[in-house]
Amino acid sequence: MSALDGAVELLDRSLAYTRVALAAVSDDDLHRPTPCAGWDLDRLLAHMEDALDAFGEGAAGEVRLRGAAVAAAPRVRRLQRKACDLLGVWSDDPPPRTRIGSHPVDTSVLALAAALEITVHGWDVARSLGLDHPVPDDLADRLLPVARALVTPADRGRRFAGPRPGAGRAGPAVRLLAFLGRDLTGPVGEDSPNTDTGPPVAS
Repeated sequence: MSALDGAVELLDRSLAYTRVALAAVSDDDLHRPTPCAGWDLDRLLAHMEDALDAFGEGAAGEVRLRGAAVAAAPRVRRLQRKACDLLGVWSDDPPPRTRIGSHPVDTSVLALAAALEITVHGWDVARSLGLDHPVPDDLADRLLPVARALVTPADRGRRFAGPRPGAGRAGPAVRLLAFLGRDLTGPVGEDSPNTDTGPPVAS
């Protein structure tokens, strides 16, 4: 299996996980707080839609950098459709390199970033809704080295809070979420800052 094949397989699993949470969202939920401090569910869904658009472009070889989309209730339906479409786009022989703005990256790295982003924000949505929908440990175990490779100290305080302490002996899902600044015990809405997500890759 090539690096890209493995990344696309991981993306498939991340989409399957996150579609469950998206299916539970209703218009009445859009103002719920999320684990991203200062973001309600509407704003998080706007960010997720923007990211899905970018990851779809990545399969064609270039990601156009953009600002956040305007939030609206129909976004939930668009997200569900785009999540279903994304895997097909990535399975259709993408180029080996993709440009993000002026920066070329291996396409497999972008697919891994997509899997990480989609999974973690799927957990954010589930937590916002109060769903019992943990990240499967086998999925988290594969995403944890991706997170460690992609999230740098420069991302802390801007796109992510600092790593949460005390997760060293926990399972893979807890370690992944703690590394990304998510608080599994405190009130929803006081976790990672996400004040500026920057380019639409793992955030």
